[in-house]
Amino acid sequence: MSVQRAEQIYSSYSGVYDLIFDAIFEPGRKRAIETLDAQPGDAVLEVGIGTGLSLPHYPGGCLITGIDISADMLDKAASKLEGLGRRDVTLHRMSAEHLEFADGAFDKVLLPHVISCVEKPRRVVQEVHRVCRPGGRVVFLNHFGSRNRIVAKGERYLNPVARKLGFVLDIPFGMVADSGLFHIESVEKVNLMGVTSVVSCIR
Repeated sequence: MSVQRAEQIYSSYSGVYDLIFDAIFEPGRKRAIETLDAQPGDAVLEVGIGTGLSLPHYPGGCLITGIDISADMLDKAASKLEGLGRRDVTLHRMSAEHLEFADGAFDKVLLPHVISCVEKPRRVVQEVHRVCRPGGRVVFLNHFGSRNRIVAKGERYLNPVARKLGFVLDIPFGMVADSGLFHIESVEKVNLMGVTSVVSCIR
């Protein structure tokens, strides 16, 4: 999916995104940030911050940078920041495939449901590796394609519909595990029926 198409789709969701995705994905979102283990003074990047549903879960004292391709989504996130009274968060409109940050700029990086929604997921993984400092932690919160042949066939069958909604269902776990860029610490199934995984990696 092109960057322009992704922006169009997710901007169209901005008004109803929280209604659809807040409660259903809340357990995974909360667990991913717990796994990220952000500490006071840590520079944290959230790639695909959307409407800012994750913001209440971050501990105080960490310096959060959130990016998203959709300006409408970021407007919703900015409104949440005002309500939370946080001054330690900055928001930027930016493509995950071209992170406009220096090498090693962040201690921790979170990618919630991102690599299924971009045109070049391998490029996103490489960019995240670049901007995370050596020894830093990267957490992927994502659905990965099933290793069960029957389920995998169903995912491929449903992909044309999923693409119209802004994502794909068959991103392979090897996109992260076999990249050679990270050491995987843990993999934890979360959300309804364990359809999503929290993957904790060390850069």
